[in-house]
Amino acid sequence: MARGNFGERLKRERELREVSMDELTKATRISARFVQALENEDWAKLPGGIFGHGFVRTIARYLGLNEEALLGEYDLARAEHLAATPPKSEDRIPSPPKWFPVLAVFLLLFFVAGLFYAGRYGWRRYAAYRATKKSAAASLSTQSQPGSTSQGSAEQSSSAALLDLSVSTSAATRVRILADKKLLLDAELPAGENRHFSANQQFEVTAGDSSAVLLELNGRAMPPIGAPGASGTMVLSQKDLRP
Repeated sequence: MARGNFGERLKRERELREVSMDELTKATRISARFVQALENEDWAKLPGGIFGHGFVRTIARYLGLNEEALLGEYDLARAEHLAATPPKSEDRIPSPPKWFPVLAVFLLLFFVAGLFYAGRYGWRRYAAYRATKKSAAASLSTQSQPGSTSQGSAEQSSSAALLDLSVSTSAATRVRILADKKLLLDAELPAGENRHFSANQQFEVTAGDSSAVLLELNGRAMPPIGAPGASGTMVLSQKDLRP
């Protein structure tokens, strides 16, 4: 299938940076058949909606391209393909205006993005509420047992000092984690990954894409590591669990 401007530009930018197909697929975790379909503008082999946009955004980020500009070219090329597809001969319904597919794609993306951010915000509020409720229950339990021995108090203090870190990714990014200054992880994590780590005193978390990482410390949602789309580093300890 002949390529248009989008596919030709994507391939040209990859080759100018001397990035092979094998290197790109390993770094982004995107199948080679999807990358080839994007470069050939073989839309029939590509998923639509948020999945196609995720592929384009991840490739643009790895190649150092402007993500929004490349997404705009992708949407335009795909919309032109949809508008250029001839109707079946037996269909007598008039074809929709050329701008209709573009509008439909835009509305779909707006709806999906709204659901994503609303769900993420709701989950963080719920995680914060759950952590606060657990903390209040633990405090009430401690107050109701005044006769506990010093050994039991020491065990409770030790248990309270243990930090549990949950790391979730919404997109592929590199993550580095130090627990009590010991390296636990330094790897590229794919989208949808969820890992748990433990420490006695503190964590140091570094992410290549701050907006792609969601952190929870002892069940409490933490703020973003850095600015969206940029790398960042955050140190977490018991003080981050204080009200």
